[in-house]
Amino acid sequence: MSNLSDKKINIYFITIIITLGGLLFGYDTGVINGTQFYFSKYFELTGFWKGFVVSSALIAAFFGALVSGVLSKNIGRKNSLIISAVLFTISAWGSGLPSILPETIPLLVFFRILGGIAIGIASMNAPMYIAEIAPAEKRGNLVTFYQLAIVIGFFVVFLATYFIGNGLTEAENIQFGWRQMFWSEVIPSILFLVGLYFVPKSPRWLMTKGKEEEALHILTRIHGKETATKEIGEIRESIQSEASKDKVSLFVKPLLAIVIIGSILSILQQFTGINAVLYYGADIFEQALGFGKDDILKQQVLLATVNLVFTFVAMFTVDKLGRKPLLTIGGFGMLIGFLMMGFTLYFSEYSDTVMRMVDGVQTKVPALSQSEGVISLIGVLIFIASFAMSMGPVVWVILSEIFPNRVRSIAMSIAVAAQWLANYVVSFSFPLVVESNANKLQILGGTWNNSLPYFIFSAFIFILIIFVWKFIPETKGKTLEEMETLFEK
Repeated sequence: MSNLSDKKINIYFITIIITLGGLLFGYDTGVINGTQFYFSKYFELTGFWKGFVVSSALIAAFFGALVSGVLSKNIGRKNSLIISAVLFTISAWGSGLPSILPETIPLLVFFRILGGIAIGIASMNAPMYIAEIAPAEKRGNLVTFYQLAIVIGFFVVFLATYFIGNGLTEAENIQFGWRQMFWSEVIPSILFLVGLYFVPKSPRWLMTKGKEEEALHILTRIHGKETATKEIGEIRESIQSEASKDKVSLFVKPLLAIVIIGSILSILQQFTGINAVLYYGADIFEQALGFGKDDILKQQVLLATVNLVFTFVAMFTVDKLGRKPLLTIGGFGMLIGFLMMGFTLYFSEYSDTVMRMVDGVQTKVPALSQSEGVISLIGVLIFIASFAMSMGPVVWVILSEIFPNRVRSIAMSIAVAAQWLANYVVSFSFPLVVESNANKLQILGGTWNNSLPYFIFSAFIFILIIFVWKFIPETKGKTLEEMETLFEK
C-alpha cells in the first residue's frame, strides 16, 4: 500500500513532486552549458573531445530510456524514479571529484554517464506517471508541468552557474569553479529522493499487477469515489480486452505506426537544434554572436528566462487550443528565429574585433558588429520562445498520451530513447560542424560564418512542420483509453 494516509491527495502536490525529476533533467543537462566552457579549457579539449564529454551523458540517457521500459513495467513508475534520484545524487557529487581523485577525462565521463542514465529513466517515467494519474480534462496541463520543471531546472542552474562563475575570476572558474557548479545539483537531487516517499504508486500500473483494491484506493483519494469507480472500470475493461488478444507485438498495425510516429516526433524535436543552443550557449554567444566573457553568463540567464516564460504559454493553452495548433505555430516561430540568425551570420563581414584567449594568449579575433550580434541574439530568443511554447512541452504530452495501456511502458521507452539518441547526434556533431572547414566556405555571395548549423536545423524544422500537419492527431480532451482508437481508423 501507499505510504500516505487515507487523506485526499492533491493532484498538483503529486505532480510537483514527480516533476522534480524534470527539474533534475533540466538541471543536469543545463549544468553542462556553464561548466563545459571552463572544463574544456581546463582539460584543453579539442572540438571532438568537447563533443564527447558533453554528449556522454546523452548516449547514457539513450540506454537509460531503453532500460526504463522494462524497469517501469516490472517494479513500477515510482520505484524507477527512486532509482533515478539516487543516480542523480551520485552523479552530481562525483562530477566534481576530479579535483580530489586523479584528474582524468574518463572519470568525469563516468559520473556524467550515471547522470545520463538517471535522465533517461526519469524522462520516460515522470510524464507517463503524471498522465496515468491525471483526469483527461487536465492531463495536457499537468504533463506540461514536467516541461515547466525542465526549463525551471535550466533557469535555476543558469542562475547558479552565473552566481558561482561571476564571483570568481576566469582562472578560478577554469581551475575549480566548474566543479562547484556540478556540486550544486546535489541539493535538488536529495529533495527529489525525499519527495518520492510521499507519492503513491501509479494506479494503472497497480491494475496491470492485479492490485485493483489498492489502485481504487489511490484513485479515490485523488479524484473522488465517483470518478475513481468510473476510471477503474475503464482500466479494467482495457486490460481485459488486451488479455483476450494474442500476445502483443509492437511490430503489427496499428502499434508499429504509433511507435514510429512517436519516435520520429521525438527525433525531430531534437533535430530542431534546441540542445545545441542549451548545451553550447556559452560558445555560441562568444564565438558566433560576438559577446564578450562578461556578457556570456548574462545572455544565458536571458535565454533561460525566455524559455521559462513561454513554457507558461503552453501550459495555459495546450488544453484549450490543442496540441497540433501549438506545434504548428511553434514550428513556424522556430524556423523564423533560426533563419533570422543564420542569414545575419551568413552575410556578416565580422567587421569588429574583440580580445579572445587563443592558446593561452590574448589575441584580437574577428567579431560581429554590435547590431549584428543583437539581431542574431533576437533570432535565438525567438527560436527559444517558439520551442518553449510548442515542441518542448507538447511532445511530452503527446508521448504520454498516444501509446495504448498494454504497451505504454515499452513503446514510450523506445520513443524517448530515440529522442536521446538524436540529442546525442546533435550535441556531438555541433562543435564538429562549427569547427569544420565547410562552415568557413564562401558560397552564393556570402560566407557560412558559423551559420551552417542553423540552416541545417532550419531544414529539419521545415520537415517537422510537414510531419505534424500530416501525421499527428489531435488528442485534446480524450481519455487514455479513448486514445487507443485514434490510430485504428
